[in-house]
Amino acid sequence: MSIVERETKETRIRVAANIGTGIGASRTGVEFLDHMMAALARYSGIDIEISATGDLKHHTIEDVAICVGAAIRGLTPPTAARYAHRVVPMDDALVECALDLGGRPYYRGPLPSSLYDHWMRSFADNAQATVHIRVLRGRDRHHIVEAGFKALGLCLRDALADNGTVFSTKGSVGLKVDA
Repeated sequence: MSIVERETKETRIRVAANIGTGIGASRTGVEFLDHMMAALARYSGIDIEISATGDLKHHTIEDVAICVGAAIRGLTPPTAARYAHRVVPMDDALVECALDLGGRPYYRGPLPSSLYDHWMRSFADNAQATVHIRVLRGRDRHHIVEAGFKALGLCLRDALADNGTVFSTKGSVGLKVDA
């Protein structure tokens, strides 16, 4: 179980996540965000419970991404399969996601929504993941964004699988920071 809490002057977020069956319960006050978090949970196989309050939709979406990313980082075993690639068709939309949970944050999009493109960037930074999203086709922004979250979810399902060995030529990487 990975629990992340974030409180600022602008938001109060709590995310609890665990590898499970894909049950998503999200109460953010942003209906489309709740819809995307339910899709992410379902397709990833991660049980995610999110509660959030915020002053602006932008702040809520960004801080939920930060917390979900940190929660995923907390669930990633050292022996994770690490890499994944999926393409999801959804009506007119066709969206590709490639993922590496190897500890190097990077995001390349874009999605056709600045709020949800920013969600992906904030998620990647805090999951310490490389996330590439390519929109191959589509006209309906809802379908494109939703296909992106479903593709990310399927990638997380694959990349989080424990393969029993460290999947890196470097072996296990340690980093110690004294503050």
